[in-house]
Amino acid sequence: MAVNELRPVQPAQAHVRPALLSFLGGVGTVTGSKFLVESDHARILVDCGLFQGLADLRRLNWRGLPCDAADIGAVVVTHAHLDHCGYLPRLVRHGFRGPIVTTEFSARLIEIVLRDSAKLQMEAAQHANDHGWSKHRPAQPLYDDSDVDRTLKLLAPAPTGTEIDIAAGTTVTLHPAGHILGSAWARLTLEDGHTLAVSGDLGRPGHPLLLPPEPFSGADVLLMESTYGNRRHEEEAGRAHFADVLNRTLARGGTVVIPAFALDRTEVVLHELAELRSQGRLPAAVPVYVDSPMALAALDVYRDAVLAKAPELRPEVTAAGVAALSPEPFLAARSIQESVDIGHSGGPAVIVSASGMATGGRVLHHLRRLLPDPRNAVVVVGFAAQGTRARDLVDGAEALKMFGEYVPVRAHVADVPHFSAHADAAQIVEWLRGAPAPHTTYLVHGEPDAADALRDRIDRTLGWTAVVPRSGERVLIR
Repeated sequence: MAVNELRPVQPAQAHVRPALLSFLGGVGTVTGSKFLVESDHARILVDCGLFQGLADLRRLNWRGLPCDAADIGAVVVTHAHLDHCGYLPRLVRHGFRGPIVTTEFSARLIEIVLRDSAKLQMEAAQHANDHGWSKHRPAQPLYDDSDVDRTLKLLAPAPTGTEIDIAAGTTVTLHPAGHILGSAWARLTLEDGHTLAVSGDLGRPGHPLLLPPEPFSGADVLLMESTYGNRRHEEEAGRAHFADVLNRTLARGGTVVIPAFALDRTEVVLHELAELRSQGRLPAAVPVYVDSPMALAALDVYRDAVLAKAPELRPEVTAAGVAALSPEPFLAARSIQESVDIGHSGGPAVIVSASGMATGGRVLHHLRRLLPDPRNAVVVVGFAAQGTRARDLVDGAEALKMFGEYVPVRAHVADVPHFSAHADAAQIVEWLRGAPAPHTTYLVHGEPDAADALRDRIDRTLGWTAVVPRSGERVLIR
């Protein structure tokens, strides 16, 4: 669906009631972001993410929304991570048929993410039916390939910086967020004239590939992510730690496995490895394997962005060309057999594989093989949510459950969060500073301690009214 096919805006009425905002996900957790905006003539969903991590959270994916999906007029998606777009096919299965407004590169990455998600959903259901471990007879996937096909037809790529009519009396403008390729923060203007800004996931100014996010320009109500609301990124110390872990592990003949999100994190890690290779700190004889079909597909989109000199990329990245993303010669494992062959190659080596939180994917096979050997190392390069294997590793787990058995953790585990694509607490405050104060700022998409800490920091530093909402809570936009 093209942008110019979106429904034209209707003249706003003189007296309309304030719009209602409902927090349907991404509250008290870093996953499942969904925010419903309801006015007299429009019902808009901002982000439509899948819950991940703890079992209680994953079960929420099966719970229906508080309104009929067919009654939602449009969805605005800030970026292509699963926790912001992964529920879309389920929404379509339940009857949603409106436009899905997002940026052009997000639309391309969303297709990769949703097709991979559907594949995993179907495989999990088939495995449950074959082995009888589900209480459902038969087990069903949350959605399948046909749901994804219908979803992709609804994508409506929109340029950044342009006001788009998305429903009666409602417009949206997307602004670069510097988080991953195509990411945006959104500013909605509602039929009563009030405005709502949604940060999505805000990028950090030091992202090696992307320019910093476009500054916040104000809104009546702001939804602000708080993933790292209680942390500070130590850029130089983190890079030094990463290089040190690699050097020590490779020197003792071990293998470094890096669970990395297929979108952006793999590209950033490869960029860092390329830097280390060029400096002679990563020996040319050490193979670097990229073992994730999804990451390799995303890498192609990033390369296209580099070749197109996408304005959200740093000038030095576009000047360097695709070499900025590849520590050549890295070895791409696309087939299952190629992935299996990595296990027979021995060390020293570096393996970059998905998923980033070790909740599934090929990285689990590498972890099962490598964790028992103290010569090896696991480097967690981003945020690890509660209930994930990556979080268990960071927290010092002595054994990890995979494939129905416990695997001893004897490999060295390093937590290197400086690779995160999220802004930290100080960077968030700097992004907000200088904008007029919203009537209310709601801290979302963060675990409780992080959201509470960022609320207090915004109140103390900026003097703004900041609130941590409850799941399911409804408030007026005014």
